[in-house]
Order: sequence, then structure tokens, then C-alpha cells
Amino acid sequence: MNYTLIDGKSFAEKLVMKVANAVNVLNTKHHIKPGLAVVLVGQNPASEVYVKNKVRQTKNSGMNSVEHRLPDTTSESDLLSLVNKLNEDDEIDGILVQLPLPDHINENSIINAIKPSKDVDGFSIPNVGLLSTSVSGLIPCTPLGCLLLLKSYVGELSGKSAVIIGRSNIVGKPMAQLLLNENCTVTIAHSKTKNIEAVCKGADILVAAVGRPNFVKSEWVKKGAVVIDVGINRLPPEGDIKGRLVGDVDFNSVSNVASAITPVPGGVGPMTIACLLRNTVTAACKRRNFNEPEM
Repeated sequence: MNYTLIDGKSFAEKLVMKVANAVNVLNTKHHIKPGLAVVLVGQNPASEVYVKNKVRQTKNSGMNSVEHRLPDTTSESDLLSLVNKLNEDDEIDGILVQLPLPDHINENSIINAIKPSKDVDGFSIPNVGLLSTSVSGLIPCTPLGCLLLLKSYVGELSGKSAVIIGRSNIVGKPMAQLLLNENCTVTIAHSKTKNIEAVCKGADILVAAVGRPNFVKSEWVKKGAVVIDVGINRLPPEGDIKGRLVGDVDFNSVSNVASAITPVPGGVGPMTIACLLRNTVTAACKRRNFNEPEM
């Protein structure tokens, strides 16, 4: 069947433009410039790329960008001290500590040291609690991006059957809650799920966030389902050819049965950074009790 390619890159570019317009409104009306602080510990190559892109797009949207690069020998106490300093800095509206952290640092301790009002990743326990009780808070960026893409293509989500493959705190669990809030009937599938293929085949909406290349095959997908592929996996190189990026979904086979599908790259990935910028503007407005400009 013919499928619609859900172009996350194009959608993200439009969202970043809306964020930039919102930043301009805040600057013109209230004379404030939202500020995002990004903290990178160590030299993880993938994290280096993510941080570079986040800093560039933060600046391009008209916000202040503050970058802290720390050696991988940084102690947990020193990182906590920096987080506390950023918590008290009134020029900083959002704090993002890039994960993963070195093994000697407890990620949960760092995440939950960030003020919930500045937790633009949406990972802290208070923000998780707000999401789980359907109260407005800061929402994890990747699930938020997935939801925006779904609503742009599907429209009304109420009553849809949704299956999420993966139960991580970063994607799977918050994605399930977001879809519950949209009145979907939600199932989370994972490594212990029995008859996972049959479970997935019942979904109108299938979100794959399991971290296994080409894991979801066409036999798992109901004809006409909408498929959101969160996975980013690099295949091993073949000879002189650099290993290519693929998702958790076998795109070539699944695109034959899905009504719409996100590509990898160019699907969910660009939405994550765009939603981070959006969250920073949201945080800036909430902290000052300003009405949030349209985004």
C-alpha cells in the first residue's frame, strides 16, 4: 500500500521557527531572553554531536546558550555543585545534563538535583509525577516530539489502540502516559511480553523504542497502522562503507503495510531538539507566570 512519510525534519524546522517567534515576543514584550544551560561530562562522541546541535539551535532560536564541558574525572559532588549553581542562576531557565554520565556518577541523583521548574528534559521525579497525574509540567522531549508528529498526521487520537515497544523512563513510560492523556488504549510491550507480534499487530499506533536495529517486521504491523520509529542504531561497517543508521523498525518491509511511518534518520530525532527548545520557552514563562506565546 502507499504510505505517508512522516517528515520529522520538516516539522521540527517549523517548530523551531515558532519557538524563535515566541522568544522574540518574550524579548519584545517582557525584555527577557530564555537561557538554556547544557552540561557535558566526558567526551562521549555521540553526546558531543548532540550537545553541539543543541547549542547551535538554541542560539539560532534567539535564546541564550550556556555550555559547561567537564572532564570525565569530575566527581559527583562537583557536578552537583554546578547543578545547584545553575538552579540559583536567574538567567538560566533550563538545565540539561547530557546523558549518559560516567559510571562513577549516579544519574538519578543528578537528574533529581535539577529544579523541576528548570528540568527541560522532564526526567525528574516531580515532572514524571505531574505527567502521570495529567497535570501540566515539563514533558520529556522525545515522547513529546512523537506526540506532536502523531497529532499532526492522525489528528484525533481518542479511542485509538496504541502499543509502545520499550519501557524506558526516557521514552516508553512517558509516551504511554501521553497517549493515555489523549484517551488512547495503551499497551506497553517489552522483553518479557508473550506473543509480542500479536500484541503489536492489534495497534492502530505503534511506537518502537527498544534499541534493536530492524526489530519490528511487517508481520507485526496491522495494515494501515501509523508507525513511529524512535530507534537510532548504527549498523556495523561493510568494507569501506561506513555503517548506516537504521531504526528499530524494518522500514522496507513495514512501509508496505503502514499508512504512515517515520524514517531514520529524519523522523523523531530532529523533534527531540526542537521540543527541548520549546520546553525551555515553556520553563521561562512558567517561572515568571507569563502567558506562554503560541508554539
